[in-house]
Amino acid sequence: FRAITTSYYRGALGALLVYDITQRATFKNVERWLSELRQHTDPAMVVMLIGNKSDMEEQRAVGVEEGAGLAEKEDLLFIETSALKNMNVEDAFMHMISNIHEVISKRRLEARKKEAIIAASLASQFPASGRRLLIIDEVTATKRQNCCASW
Repeated sequence: FRAITTSYYRGALGALLVYDITQRATFKNVERWLSELRQHTDPAMVVMLIGNKSDMEEQRAVGVEEGAGLAEKEDLLFIETSALKNMNVEDAFMHMISNIHEVISKRRLEARKKEAIIAASLASQFPASGRRLLIIDEVTATKRQNCCASW
């Protein structure tokens, strides 16, 4: 089982850790799940802590402050939802997607900066001789190569 689950973590950009606000035991399990996530994923992965069943306020066993406190302590996004009443469900996903997009954009920007530094370094080492330096991104080249069928 462990071997299978770790393969699902590979390449993950985000994770939702959901607990039931009416069941304290589910909240207590969050730290174990978070520990496992951090053990098998990129540290920059976006993680959102979700307290579900917020429509059942009278049966609440985990306070909003507890969830928010854990999220702050562990540097997680936090929201409470009600899947039954469709409260904050879409907001949770939109917030998650927005944060994932931000992380990806920052990574791309950092990669471009590194490429520019390398290109500048190479240009200074090999003065212009009428030749051009072509840097090919293997991933992009592979994607382009496999995108269309050849006739």
